[in-house]
Amino acid sequence: MTADDLQATCALSATIHQAYPEDDAVFAERLRLYPAGCHVYAAAESVAAYVLSHPWREFDAPPLNSLLGELPAPPSTYYIHDLALAPYARGTGAAASIVRKLADRAREAGLHTMSLVAVNGSAGFWRRQGFEQTQVPALAEKLRSYRDEGVRFMVRML
Repeated sequence: MTADDLQATCALSATIHQAYPEDDAVFAERLRLYPAGCHVYAAAESVAAYVLSHPWREFDAPPLNSLLGELPAPPSTYYIHDLALAPYARGTGAAASIVRKLADRAREAGLHTMSLVAVNGSAGFWRRQGFEQTQVPALAEKLRSYRDEGVRFMVRML
């Protein structure tokens, strides 16, 4: 992902994540803080999928639509902030391929877990990728901010 991709990425996010809106500044900041974890996948000259990910703190998740300021040093998990595919890209195996590449990146960074907040009924997909729901009482309020009965904090051991 480059700065030139941000407009198309934010537009795809606004279409896919209408219930979980995030300001364009969130995307720009993630790209600035950790460009190695931000990717777009193109099909027919348009953004078909994107991922925002970065090192983070284990058993923690940034609040929805929030700026980080900086990444933790040292990090203790690899956090997948957002993985989204346009409807026509779903079912192609692209998402599973992206998750495998992120796991490789996490291992290269010396991290032993990946974590995320699953929304919009996606927990089944994440379970198939090796993630397990993890109860973290300290995250309860942040998770309620998603206003999604099915929201799950999930962790994958590497």
